Amino acid sequence: MKAFTRFIQGAALTLSVMLSLTLASCNKFPSDSGQGTLRWNFSPGALTRAMLELPDTDSFRLKVVNSANAILYEGNYGDSPESMLVNPGTYTVSVVSRVFESPEFDAPQFGDEQVVVVRAGAVTHARLECSQLNCGLRFRFDPDFSETYHGGLLEVSSTEGSLSYAPSETRTGFFKPGNVSVTLKDSSSSTPLLTRNLAAREILTIGISCPSSPGQSSTGGGSLSIRVDTMRTWLEEEFRIGSQEPGAGTSPARAFGVAQVKDHAGEKGVWVCGYIVGGDLSSSQNGIKFEGPFDSMTNIAIAARSSVSEKSSCVSVQLAKGEIRDALNLVQNPDLLGRKIYLKGDIEAAYYGLPGIKNLTGYSFE
Repeated sequence: MKAFTRFIQGAALTLSVMLSLTLASCNKFPSDSGQGTLRWNFSPGALTRAMLELPDTDSFRLKVVNSANAILYEGNYGDSPESMLVNPGTYTVSVVSRVFESPEFDAPQFGDEQVVVVRAGAVTHARLECSQLNCGLRFRFDPDFSETYHGGLLEVSSTEGSLSYAPSETRTGFFKPGNVSVTLKDSSSSTPLLTRNLAAREILTIGISCPSSPGQSSTGGGSLSIRVDTMRTWLEEEFRIGSQEPGAGTSPARAFGVAQVKDHAGEKGVWVCGYIVGGDLSSSQNGIKFEGPFDSMTNIAIAARSSVSEKSSCVSVQLAKGEIRDALNLVQNPDLLGRKIYLKGDIEAAYYGLPGIKNLTGYSFE
């Protein structure tokens, strides 16, 4: 009887602890029957990146939070899980290419934030369409500026800080959207010039010249002229993730991502990048082996993230007999699982039931 009583007391204590833990964190004990699946990925649409070089999207900082602002994931996009089982509710999925807190030269920030509602038993996708979040300002100094204002410079200020532009400065300074004020500073004075309100994605170029008045010395006190170069104000350019501009796919630096492969079926000799996530492909629904040991040397699978474990998220890769097969097959090279790779070959609409890459002629690792 005592043993039975101790058993009942122990079971009650265990149940109490489990209930407390469940209430403390709504996503610690997933249940397939009452929860839904949250997935995220970059939109595969035709996006352009205009004149700016974009960072590797795998290094973007991803954050997933629930309606109580509890963080479910925070880290590199490339290291994130492919999906997450969560309770029904509202979730915010956000990515940024870099931390940007104060003005900085050559520091464009790209990102997006999506709020989605997950329902029980359903799969919900957060489609991330990244654009430039900050704005930029650059100057083009005419030679007469330095002649008129020896040692002079322009200081651009926002609520987060300031940047100084010497006449030799050709870089673009980046700021958070909002008002920026330009002040002329030289050895003897500080003169406010103008204020502009810049929105996200705007890159404004301002030309500065200082024509001297008749009979006036060129050593100082010239009449300052400001020209806004509207031809170089990128107000209608969208800085989006993905590359469709001429040259896309022609080198590892401009390689297509896994999400873009299906849109380029039939193209020959192009570069594609992704993570090696498995092998032993077959035509069955679950026909990819994501863990070793592997048996086939004739193919591998790549995906946008090293954590992918679903066939539908992969691109199949044919390994024809030769040096490339010897170097890339997972039977002889199991340590390649999870590595990021750049592959050059022909894109096929279907290979083992997936968009595929055949006839490889080159490869490189990051």
